[in-house]
Amino acid sequence: MSKFLPQSPHISEVHIVVGSMVILAMATSLMVVVPWLLLQDAHPAGAGLKPYTPQELRGRASYIANGCVYCHSQQPRDIKQAPDFSRGWGRASVASDYFYDRPHLLGTMRTGPDLFNIAARQPSVDWHLGHLYQPRAYTKGSNMPGYPFLFLHKRDEDVKPDDKVINLPPDFATGQTVVASQEALDLVAYLLALDRTYPVLKRPDLPPAGDAMPRRKETK
Repeated sequence: MSKFLPQSPHISEVHIVVGSMVILAMATSLMVVVPWLLLQDAHPAGAGLKPYTPQELRGRASYIANGCVYCHSQQPRDIKQAPDFSRGWGRASVASDYFYDRPHLLGTMRTGPDLFNIAARQPSVDWHLGHLYQPRAYTKGSNMPGYPFLFLHKRDEDVKPDDKVINLPPDFATGQTVVASQEALDLVAYLLALDRTYPVLKRPDLPPAGDAMPRRKETK
């Protein structure tokens, strides 16, 4: 190996190995140790945060499988960085908000709006089901794809009493009764669990990280 290294009386293979180890240790400290030290005092979970129910976990799996994470983020930024709060997306997220998320679904794209607090903006089960079936029936000009394969089309006489029927606007009626599948119901249950509008404390000696978000309906 030595024949490929610069021949210098001041540099040896040992120096190179030691220098590489020092650089690796510094990088590890900056990227792993320091963030861990900064976050270890954070509350393990927000005071208003609840574990996901089995149905919500199934819906979360559907959220991942259907690629929702590719177009929606779940990480409102600080008002000093972006106008996310004025958009109605809520306070900036903190580490404790994701205590029950495995894996986390922060997202990297915002082709659609941030969904961190979608349940606070739009708490209607019927709206979400209809929006999943045909987004443009509820949000004009939406570029979100529809998910009709999450629904069943039945004749009126085949509809069961416990079926969740989707009442679409007249212009988007199919001529058949649209019924939500269990997967669609689970996915909406997960969306309605996305409500982090409670105020949080990073540490007892610090002011709240953000105020509760004013509740309003999703418009875009």
